[in-house]
Amino acid sequence: MRVQLGGQDGGIIHQEFAEASIPPNLMVGTSEALFDYIAAELARFIGEEEEKFHPPPGRQRELGFTFSFPIMQTSINSGTLIRWTKGFSIDETVGKDVVSELTKAMQRQGIDMRVTALVNDTVGTLAGGRYSDKDVSIAVILGTGTNAAYVERAQAIPKWHGPLPKSGEMVINMEWGNFRSSHLSLTEYDHAMDTDSLNPGEQLFEKICSGMYLGEILRRVLLRMAEEAGIFGDEVPPKLKDSFVLRTPEMSAMHHDTSSDLRVVGDKLKDILEISNTSLKTRRLVVELCNIVATRGARLAAAGILGIVKKMGKDTPRESGAEKIVVAMDGGLYEHYTEYSKCLENTLVELLGVEMSTSIVFKHANDGSGIGAALLAAANSHYVEDKSGK
Repeated sequence: MRVQLGGQDGGIIHQEFAEASIPPNLMVGTSEALFDYIAAELARFIGEEEEKFHPPPGRQRELGFTFSFPIMQTSINSGTLIRWTKGFSIDETVGKDVVSELTKAMQRQGIDMRVTALVNDTVGTLAGGRYSDKDVSIAVILGTGTNAAYVERAQAIPKWHGPLPKSGEMVINMEWGNFRSSHLSLTEYDHAMDTDSLNPGEQLFEKICSGMYLGEILRRVLLRMAEEAGIFGDEVPPKLKDSFVLRTPEMSAMHHDTSSDLRVVGDKLKDILEISNTSLKTRRLVVELCNIVATRGARLAAAGILGIVKKMGKDTPRESGAEKIVVAMDGGLYEHYTEYSKCLENTLVELLGVEMSTSIVFKHANDGSGIGAALLAAANSHYVEDKSGK
């Protein structure tokens, strides 16, 4: 993504982006192959840019690197990978500086560019949202995976032992996808999916409420019902036994089917699972299961947001009136799965009460993480003018 700032208010006057999905084989391949692919896509993006965006001679390009995995950040532009999530599993990268890995890949591609900011995607969403709206104090990603970040009073952070920032505030990257608790009720389907995953015992919260896993939970429930109740006939459909064959976008399409004969549900079952001639009763059952799985995930995500609001001390009315809280939301699950996002927002109203819930505003921050990373990279640019005149 390229972001251009300008105008008297320093607002965003131009932005453009290109999308590229990581091929599944690179998610479990080698570190060099993964970062070479990223660098190659970056080179392609640069190669297609207009001449007006070319840097002047002698000036190196600068990059904000959005990296949506848990890292130990060692500086504004360096950090070592703690663990992979969301289906990635490349052991040799764990413990390495991901900026160094990308830098070496860019050098192999002949790209003259340096990373000036390494940014978690949720922190980037918070930064991008707060740049355009000062009331943004929470950011939540609900996409393939899930995470949250919020603005905290620096004095309320026990881990922090350095000098306090001038603002008195710091951003907390929660990595809430790895939240676990005895109060987090897991079903046999959750335990089985976790056991079969690339990272058993980790990212349990993410595995019950994010986009990578909802469709797989539904598949496992349908498989059990096919085996024990014969909902698809005497034989269990072979495709139904394939892990992750049923993706969340397809689950969403079935959940949102409003046709009288639930034709979309029938088509998805036929095209994906090779299950033909399903009855209307069976299709209705599938829609109800979609609703159960999505509702649980959405309500858990809403509970997480409420937990942040409580930690910030903004869950009860004040004499001066309720303080406005804007939650910057990003991620394909929130954006495209309407029933999920509606349930999340309605649940927060239920938990907070109608009066307090009016102070919470959800704001869709489309590509917010990329914008935030670009803004933070610009703020840390080696070419920022010294306004003191030195």
